[in-house]
Amino acid sequence: MKRTIIYTVMGALVLYSCDNTGQSGQHDHIKRATKDTLAFKSGFEEVNGLNMYYEIHGQGKPLVLIHGGGSTIQSNFGNVIPLFAKNRTVIALELQAHGRSGDRDSDLSFQQDADDVAALLTKLNIEKADIFGFSNGGTTTVELAIRHPDRVDKIVLGSALCKRSGVPSGFWDFMHQATLDNMPQPLKEAYLSVAPNPENLQIMHDKDAKRMINFKDIPDYLLKAINAPTLIVNGDKDVITPEHAIELQRLIPNSRLAIIPGGHGEYIGEITTLKSGSDESPFVVDMIEQFLELSSDKIARN
Repeated sequence: MKRTIIYTVMGALVLYSCDNTGQSGQHDHIKRATKDTLAFKSGFEEVNGLNMYYEIHGQGKPLVLIHGGGSTIQSNFGNVIPLFAKNRTVIALELQAHGRSGDRDSDLSFQQDADDVAALLTKLNIEKADIFGFSNGGTTTVELAIRHPDRVDKIVLGSALCKRSGVPSGFWDFMHQATLDNMPQPLKEAYLSVAPNPENLQIMHDKDAKRMINFKDIPDYLLKAINAPTLIVNGDKDVITPEHAIELQRLIPNSRLAIIPGGHGEYIGEITTLKSGSDESPFVVDMIEQFLELSSDKIARN
């Protein structure tokens, strides 16, 4: 049986002004969160011809974090890594053309990203792990569960897109007109602060935009074949519609759904959504950890 959880939070957490937070405040928030992380190691591994950057934080059962399009580890997960790392070995990575990782002379694809993540786990001697993917990283997580089911235990899909109908129709018109000028400034700054070749920002942007323009639905039969227990998380004012999240929960066996107040990534403190006086990430991290600790049998029964 499926379980849908509609989460509400006290008004103090969700009613605030967007005008009170400048970009400097956003970056200070990320820096504070990163500073609180336990000592970590970082490095590069050659996977499928790609020099991939990764970080390992904390100790415990492995949890892999997969970022979204145009993002870095810190811009998506800087606010939650210290929380997860208290109880987990957190493996955060940067995908092809993003952040500190290298690039290939090829377009981006969610299938290739999934293969790269699986190859990195092999290089790090991690047989199986829980996976949390956000936004495009959520779509990559779906492909990982489909293509490499033996490498995943449980999966968390944060604002993941699997069908073109999962976003407002105007989204696709916007993607056809996307330019570097209208890429969110915090994401540009996050890339420029870590990339070995900052001039490749345009390349990353164009490859991400092209992948979205050419995005094709993941067929129902593949979603129905996912064996991993799944938690689907979505904002009620997300770019990904709540209706799409509900559709995924109905298609993916052994899945649960949580609708969180807020926009795209606001529930994890994603850098473009940080707002003064709001921090739902401890609540959401606790919810995710509780799900990951459940036995598969208990998830199936509920």
